[in-house]
Amino acid sequence: MSPTDDKIKCSLDDSDESFSDLVGDGVRPLGANVSSHIVQTKEITPGIIERRKAAQREVVFDVNELDTASVIESVDPLAYLEYQKPGVQHGVYKNLRLGKYEIQSRLDLHRHTVEQARVALWRFVDDCHKHSVRCALITHGKGEGRQEPAKLKSCVNHWLRQLNEVLAFHSAQKQHGGVGSTYVLIKKDRSAKQKTSEKIDQSRRIKR
Repeated sequence: MSPTDDKIKCSLDDSDESFSDLVGDGVRPLGANVSSHIVQTKEITPGIIERRKAAQREVVFDVNELDTASVIESVDPLAYLEYQKPGVQHGVYKNLRLGKYEIQSRLDLHRHTVEQARVALWRFVDDCHKHSVRCALITHGKGEGRQEPAKLKSCVNHWLRQLNEVLAFHSAQKQHGGVGSTYVLIKKDRSAKQKTSEKIDQSRRIKR
């Protein structure tokens, strides 16, 4: 975490309990496969299990349904990106917009082609969701002065709206990149949601 993140004052755990049902409490790289010619054995080792899991993950990522750049509407390089799904509390969205939540994971799309960014963003949000990352930062740049201004920024604005895991997003504060970056609020997965409910129930029983 950068020094500027020390100034963050809020945690999503401080939000109303009703919103805790939507979001939960970084992100690890995926392993690569190395193929070689070996004699097959009957024993299923931990290495074989991990390679199978990695292969399954790759198949899932190949089913990337994010739209291609050809159908994406351009935004102004200096425009503020903003999006809020129904059910996300106004106070929570305001705190996100003001950069008050801890940034738990970051994705930098500089030097990415559109297709590379499309894959990277898809994988990033999926990893954040699986690892209960609730607030993330995506840096895409503004693209001023380019032949196609704000190309990646326009794509990020479009793609994030397509992902069910994304509850809200907003252009970042100046210390986090301004309109060249975007805060993303991510829904927690079911297992994390269950853990949160159990903690709340346990806390209520103790108070009684």
